[in-house]
Amino acid sequence: MRCALVSRTLDLRGYLGAEIGRFADRIEIVDHRSDGKDADVRLAVAWHPPDDAFERYPNLQAVCSIGAGVDNIIACPSLRPGIEVVRVVDPAQAQMMSGFVAWHVIGHQRRFATYLGQQRDRIWQRLSQRHAQDVPVAILGYGEIGQRVAADLSQLGFPVLVWSRTAKPAPPPIRGFHGPSGLAAMLDETEVLVNLLPLTQETEGILNRELFNRMRRGGYLVQVGRGEHLVDEDLLAALESGQLDGAALDVFATEPLAPAHPFWRHPKIVVTPHDASDVRIEAVAATLVAAADAIGAGQRPPYAIDRNRGY
Repeated sequence: MRCALVSRTLDLRGYLGAEIGRFADRIEIVDHRSDGKDADVRLAVAWHPPDDAFERYPNLQAVCSIGAGVDNIIACPSLRPGIEVVRVVDPAQAQMMSGFVAWHVIGHQRRFATYLGQQRDRIWQRLSQRHAQDVPVAILGYGEIGQRVAADLSQLGFPVLVWSRTAKPAPPPIRGFHGPSGLAAMLDETEVLVNLLPLTQETEGILNRELFNRMRRGGYLVQVGRGEHLVDEDLLAALESGQLDGAALDVFATEPLAPAHPFWRHPKIVVTPHDASDVRIEAVAATLVAAADAIGAGQRPPYAIDRNRGY
């Protein structure tokens, strides 16, 4: 089966590297070209494809992302309705994300930022301690990664609340919420908010002034979803007013983050370069092979998304 590599921002052949050789006997990899048609291509690997990318492939049946996010593919104007979009599910990515989130949640609970400031000023002063059970953590998004993060934080003793668009079962003591009314009810109890949502029309700009004002005063934001979820000026206003005590930001609407952006210099913001977690190349390759096998058997590829929902 022929598979095209399609990206305007990344050398996908270099990204996949030696993994290509492991499935070369089953999948023929071809580089994308903008001229002409390629009727033999039935599968593609894509990341931020050009707007007209998929016009070249009249018999394309599925497009695989190289990550859990697929919004950059769904937004491509030439993606026809009948083409499946496949995301990567990697348990190791969920583990890495969980550790990253726990770092920031515990940092807020134990006031590590204050201690770092005291170290710079050579101040020896112990701070009052708070137990994990006194710091409610809410998670927006309860998919594979959200479930791992919730379970690990619960094991650490934090009260964990999770929200999804529709109802999903959550094992006690984790508490589940769904829908607009559920979001409002959850936020009333939230001190630390972790965003793991996919980017859709409904979730764009969800991290805004109204949402921050529903949280407990002095709360904290861990933003590891998509940059477009956050209204930058609303976060800055919430930090200035004290409604939020701090924020950890790993994703941004424009990346790299511009050198002049106020997030870099803000004393209550921790910036990391979209590095909270990553998908292993092996997981991408396994997803690609599974998609090719499914297409060859006339079946829907594993981890194909619901394009109406966007995830």
